[in-house]
Amino acid sequence: MEKDRKAYSSPFSARYASPEMQYVFSDDFKFGTWRRLWISLAKAEKELGLDISDEQIAELEAHAGDINYADAEAREKVVRHDVMSHVYAYGLQCPKAKGIIHLGATSCYVGDNTDVIILREASKIILKKAAKVVANLIPFAEKYSGAPCLAYTHLQPAQLTTVGKRATLWMNDLCMDIENLEYQVSRLKLLGQKGTTGTQASFMELFDGDEEKVKKLEALIAADMGFTACVPVSGQTYSRKTDYYFLAALSGIAQSAYKFSNDLRLLQSFEEMEEPFEKNQIGSSAMPYKRNPMRSERISSLARYVISNAQNPAFTAGTQWFERTLDDSANRRLSLADGFLGADAILNIFINITDGLVVNDRVVARRVTEKLPFMATENIMMESVRRGGDRQELHERLRVHSHAAAARVKREDGVNDLVDRIAADPAFPLGKDEIIAGLDPADYTGRARSQTLEFIENIARPTIEKYDVAEVTAKVEV
Repeated sequence: MEKDRKAYSSPFSARYASPEMQYVFSDDFKFGTWRRLWISLAKAEKELGLDISDEQIAELEAHAGDINYADAEAREKVVRHDVMSHVYAYGLQCPKAKGIIHLGATSCYVGDNTDVIILREASKIILKKAAKVVANLIPFAEKYSGAPCLAYTHLQPAQLTTVGKRATLWMNDLCMDIENLEYQVSRLKLLGQKGTTGTQASFMELFDGDEEKVKKLEALIAADMGFTACVPVSGQTYSRKTDYYFLAALSGIAQSAYKFSNDLRLLQSFEEMEEPFEKNQIGSSAMPYKRNPMRSERISSLARYVISNAQNPAFTAGTQWFERTLDDSANRRLSLADGFLGADAILNIFINITDGLVVNDRVVARRVTEKLPFMATENIMMESVRRGGDRQELHERLRVHSHAAAARVKREDGVNDLVDRIAADPAFPLGKDEIIAGLDPADYTGRARSQTLEFIENIARPTIEKYDVAEVTAKVEV
């Protein structure tokens, strides 16, 4: 279909989000689920003794997937009610079942229960894609588990770590996010059929005051929709705190991706690592040499949106007056969809980047070599103390020599002469050869390699083993 150039098109649908996530928030999924819920309600009501025939249910099932949108849209212009418009349209297709569609239910029976199902199905996509990112980073972390690199605190060079160990920090954040979203999905319940104020009064009327049948009705619908239970109590809607829990979990994923993207943008500036760069990709319209970290920047940009979006359900949950108010509706239409579409877009890029991370080994090694004498000062001091030196005096001399060497690097010829300064100082009982022999970067990474391999074995792999990540793809517009 040709794009309408005069109408607004969401960047999520036109540019960022995947087809599978867009489908979950599509009209076909929404209204198709409404019909599934109406069929489930009719089946359960029939099983519990209401006058509903197999023929009526068969008619409903025969038209579950061929939604007559034109009839529903025309009717909505008249009655200004989306649910009743679709009840009417479904009834046109199912004249024998027309009278029992939506029997005893209020609008939230289809609206809220569908939203719960959307939360579940959209979360499945997010979880699988988050697992794919972790799966991409596992072999990367293994490969570079012992590769020394500069670590940074306050964005200043600190003790060494390894390239692989840093990757475990990215993975660990995502593993925490996966665990959190899995928990939210595991406790998710349908609204059920609670009626206009949550008391199930209309169903008590249908079943002549038989509470057990009303309770059984919910159990049957929940099982049919793949849930273990319905919420125990509600007003007309399920608690909007549920939306907050899910969008907060998506915010967590966005935070993790934001951290990764910022780290990579800095590393690309340092020329230590790079995101993938296409053969014909243009980094700048004015500067042909540039290789801007465009994908990481896009993650950062989208992450801010998803993080801030989590405030929407927080305000909505807090302003639901008594049994319900409709000021949640317009906001939820935007915030729920955008939260999941945004997280999906972020993970698509995250998958793409981690599938082709570039490490510039020589640059990493050169930067380590430039800073390693500073890292070695603690070891030099301890060895000198073992040979009879005074720790306080040695610490002061190392401080003076380090600052002098750093000043030379920054303001003179760029040569780090700290080793020469220490070797020439009689307070240190070490020769230059001894000091240089102690400058093996691998001796300054502590347990980084072991921590990396242990994390992969004990945390990362067990976290993602339930997901078939081999089938996950993520097309990204460059």
